[in-house]
Amino acid sequence: MRLFGWGRKKQDPAEQRNSEQQNTEQKDSEQQSTELQYSAQPEVGQPEAAQPGAAQPEPEQPAQPDAPARLSWAQRLRQGLAKTSSRLGAGLSSLISNGRISDEALEELEDQLIMGDLGVEPSAKIAAELRRTHFGREASDQGFREALANIIAGILEPVAFALDIKPERKPHVLLVSGVNGAGKTTTIGKLAHQFQSQGLSVMLAAADTYRAAAVGQLQVWAERAGVPIVTGAEGGDPAAVAYQAVERARSEGCDVLIIDTAGRLHNKADLMAELQKVVRVVKKLDDTAPHDTLLVLDATTGQNAINQVATFKELIDVSGLIVTKLDGTARGGVIVGLADRFGLPIHAVGVGESLDDLAPFDPQGFARALVGLEA
Repeated sequence: MRLFGWGRKKQDPAEQRNSEQQNTEQKDSEQQSTELQYSAQPEVGQPEAAQPGAAQPEPEQPAQPDAPARLSWAQRLRQGLAKTSSRLGAGLSSLISNGRISDEALEELEDQLIMGDLGVEPSAKIAAELRRTHFGREASDQGFREALANIIAGILEPVAFALDIKPERKPHVLLVSGVNGAGKTTTIGKLAHQFQSQGLSVMLAAADTYRAAAVGQLQVWAERAGVPIVTGAEGGDPAAVAYQAVERARSEGCDVLIIDTAGRLHNKADLMAELQKVVRVVKKLDDTAPHDTLLVLDATTGQNAINQVATFKELIDVSGLIVTKLDGTARGGVIVGLADRFGLPIHAVGVGESLDDLAPFDPQGFARALVGLEA
């Protein structure tokens, strides 16, 4: 089962005809009902006599204003990337000289991309590809951005993979890592909510035992998402919590177990030993687990996210990335650098604090939003 679904199920022609027939019959029935109700009303000037003991009609309540419409995910993504796209796009419009893509425009573009936190190598590759395909050609500002978005999407598409959850494993074990403050706990809460909305049973494990705040935050998210959580003593053995959680998830037939782990990079040797022990004890109960090892990254850190991935890859077998806080940074372009440098699957991105502000990574939508285009 893949993380989240896209769009509605398309009806086949037979279902559509049946639906139309049912709608027609319903409208006819409603019309007949309205006619009957109308004929039963007293004539004008002859008000209906009140029946003894009958309840008097309640005064009509004033209409309530409609709640503001919820933005679509594409709109939220574009809004979230507004800081990045404004920083990058501010200079894009001035790059077209006399309606053509010139040498000067391409050199300036490369500088703009680097300042947008795409990274030196990806920026050079994008400029080179644009030179190869569009140099000297006529181009409008819109056409220039379209071409740029397509090239960026080409870098991102090979790493856009949904999380493939296999409930039959009971549980499918997700090990989640990330430095403190990256949005790891929030992301775990959102994942739990999304999995539940797909009909999966979920359990959380608070294996970041040395940080009391982390356990407390995860308990809050477990309560918000309505899922059980396994905790241990403060400062206790994280591996023991993970082991207990796998045992309990198996005994209760849970579909998904999400294990929160520590992210203290300032003491890399201790963190490596801790994470490797967690993996070892989990494998004692299921030698195929953990089935996914996710690294949560904070987009506001820009190029430092590259260093975090490199460091965590030395500690554990990172299988995929989730990038958070795209709504609070002008450094969202770092996703392009992550894709180009590591080639790791980017499963999802986050643009807010709500439970549904996490969605599968859409390379085309992201690339277009990055350069200031509508999805």
